[in-house]
Amino acid sequence: MKQIPTPIEGTYRKTALKVPEAIYRCSGIVVFGKRIKSLVFSTDLAIIKNTNADAIIAVYPFTPQPVITQALLTSADVPVFVGVGGGLTKGNRMVHMAVFAEMQGATGVVANHPTSLEHLKTVSKTVDIPLISTVVRPDTDFAARIEAGVSIFNVSAAGDTPAIVAEIRSLYPNMPIIATGGPTDDSIAATIAAGANAITWTPPSSADIFRGIMDRYRRGLPYEEE
Repeated sequence: MKQIPTPIEGTYRKTALKVPEAIYRCSGIVVFGKRIKSLVFSTDLAIIKNTNADAIIAVYPFTPQPVITQALLTSADVPVFVGVGGGLTKGNRMVHMAVFAEMQGATGVVANHPTSLEHLKTVSKTVDIPLISTVVRPDTDFAARIEAGVSIFNVSAAGDTPAIVAEIRSLYPNMPIIATGGPTDDSIAATIAAGANAITWTPPSSADIFRGIMDRYRRGLPYEEE
């Protein structure tokens, strides 16, 4: 095994959030020549700027807006996969959002599970960046989505995630699969063993991180142990 040199840490940047080491066991997906193993699931600009994840997956529970996409892309220094709707936001608006995202510099667009095959097909024919389809149910018609132009599956099915990943992998050995890894190293390892190529990680919120910091300050302690 090759020796890894001493990591370079800044005085202030050493507090950045680090993805679980277990994620690095996966193969990664290669998009435009870049290998991506870890994706942080966040739209928090401070989190995005202070994480060592290989990429960002930015989806949120509101209708997508170009101004939000632009803010995310401006802040990130790694590839960003942007949500363009599919549930609340459908039809031409979803297609336009995908076009805007590509023009603004997104690496890929994410369509939520309810997106119709017709709209998946339209988006895939309109943009020249990967179309990622989120999968939340085991009865999903994977073949139809691939035929519609989906490039990558993003499996987010809670406890069913490893099983769905394994099913996709058995049917499509070369299909790139992103999946949620769960809260522990064991759950991440299980998802990778099932066939996931890349893992999404949900970081603690800024509020959670700040709560711990403020608690130290209230007790008269410094930001971190000396």
